Amino acid sequence: MGGMRLLAIDPGPEKSGYVVWEAGRVLLCGHEDNDILRSHINNDRCNAVAIEMIASYGMAVGAAVFNTCVEVGRFLERAKANEIDCKLVYRKDVKMFVCRSMKAKDGNIRQSLIDHIGPVGTKANQGPLYGVKSHAWAALAIAVTAANDPRMPGYVGQTAPWEAEKGVTKRAGPSR
Repeated sequence: MGGMRLLAIDPGPEKSGYVVWEAGRVLLCGHEDNDILRSHINNDRCNAVAIEMIASYGMAVGAAVFNTCVEVGRFLERAKANEIDCKLVYRKDVKMFVCRSMKAKDGNIRQSLIDHIGPVGTKANQGPLYGVKSHAWAALAIAVTAANDPRMPGYVGQTAPWEAEKGVTKRAGPSR
């Protein structure tokens, strides 16, 4: 494998969104059963993994959140067993990288990704984000954030269109 081929995961208690990201583009994406997705964590498919980590904001949570935490651990364990570099990415870091605002919502993040990477397109005229839907949007945001983090194992420099935005202080965040 040439550069970093990153498997980014938006974990869930039973199914997780994922994106395989390489050289600034989506190679694969979807929403898959966790058992199947764990089988993708091998050196043939990726050489780095980024997983959204659960953060506590002081709110009461249910069993689904705790089950998701277990799944994060299982993904990490699989990456380590296969000697694949792994990074946990917090949602706040995604919001700040993609939108430059902690107030950003999912819709703002999606729009910023489209603005920077390209349109989804249609079946007849597919854009670079064709096929990205549902939880794969969150996984894509995790991929872009992790791939542009110099602390990411395998980092080889800016891999997203944001590199041209020197001096930009705000991205597509919520309006006041």
